[in-house]
Amino acid sequence: MKQRMSALKFALENENKEHDFYMDNARRTKNLAGKNMFKQLANEEKEHFEMLRKLHDRWEQQKKWPATVPLKVKKSLAGSILKSMEGKKSARMKGDEDDLKAIRTAIDFEARGVDLYTKLEKASTDPKEKAFFNLIASIERAHFLSLRETEEFLLDPVSWYQNAEKSTLDGA
Repeated sequence: MKQRMSALKFALENENKEHDFYMDNARRTKNLAGKNMFKQLANEEKEHFEMLRKLHDRWEQQKKWPATVPLKVKKSLAGSILKSMEGKKSARMKGDEDDLKAIRTAIDFEARGVDLYTKLEKASTDPKEKAFFNLIASIERAHFLSLRETEEFLLDPVSWYQNAEKSTLDGA
């Protein structure tokens, strides 16, 4: 239990750092799609932090996995950000090197989060504990995939929208 509690404290620190990182980059970037993606991820990381904090506090008080743990987390909306930007001229602006660096750093954060929560799930014997960490890992995985898509978008927004719209070029 001590090892998992320590990992949970580490996860809390990570969620907090990620929130701050995303907010800083939302303020920094001039790319509208990047700004919206960073804001959305910051909000979701804040929600994860609050949920993990409640779990940590209950676990510490009860010295065991709490009987009731909120297993409801809002579905990540990060994947819909780029699609919601469709048709906005400002959304077709390529990202700059700072945007790409931030996205790639975020991709690394999320990959490490998936790894951490997957390890916590595997170390668990309680079915509720396993389900909880599986849920958090799946959300981090969704963030990871959204960020990968954002990286593709920032590199070439026009091609990204063409692919997203499933448009075809016809030679007529």
